[in-house]
Amino acid sequence: MQPVRIAPSILSADFSKLGDEVRAIDAAGADWIHIDVMDGHFVPNISFGPAVMKSVRGVTTKPFDVHLMISPVDAYLDAFAEAGADCITVHYEAGPHIHRSLQHIKSLGKRAGVVICPGTPAKMLDYLMDMVDLVLVMSVNPGFGGQSFIPSQLKKISAIRTMIEKSGRAIDLEVDGGVDAEWAKRCIEAGADALVAGTSVFRGGPNHYSANIAALRG
Repeated sequence: MQPVRIAPSILSADFSKLGDEVRAIDAAGADWIHIDVMDGHFVPNISFGPAVMKSVRGVTTKPFDVHLMISPVDAYLDAFAEAGADCITVHYEAGPHIHRSLQHIKSLGKRAGVVICPGTPAKMLDYLMDMVDLVLVMSVNPGFGGQSFIPSQLKKISAIRTMIEKSGRAIDLEVDGGVDAEWAKRCIEAGADALVAGTSVFRGGPNHYSANIAALRG
């Protein structure tokens, strides 16, 4: 396994000074910048689109880890690639042709990720492991920040870690939702090597970001 990577979700940032917030988490030790895109259709909330993401692309060289909670998704892949995404992650549940979506992301020269919601079993990834660079396990139902971690997802993380090892491929295993210092430890023990965190990173303001990120690393 790779060392754990921390990907703060800017969904929890102060949107009135988003560029400054991205600079602050970069300086505080973030490995990736997690971009949560919500459409008010696939999930019950709306966040932002590629134009907002592009507006902060120039303030950091850290990879943009873009999580598209939108359906249909295929029509928007080019726009997020052009706006500066490094990895584009799409939901297994968001459309009928997940292979087509992943193939398109790869054709754009981007890392391709697949997300599964809490109610989706690990076995749904069986025929995708040869295509993906990242698997994202949602440990809350997507659509809102600040939710509590669903403990049953630890078993799923362990199952997917086994699948990754059997695949022989270098696939990141990321977890998103309710990840605080305690749950971070348990996720890492279960096999996760990348953690998304919003509330627990941005709590307390910029002077606390470095300590918050360090706490997640354990």
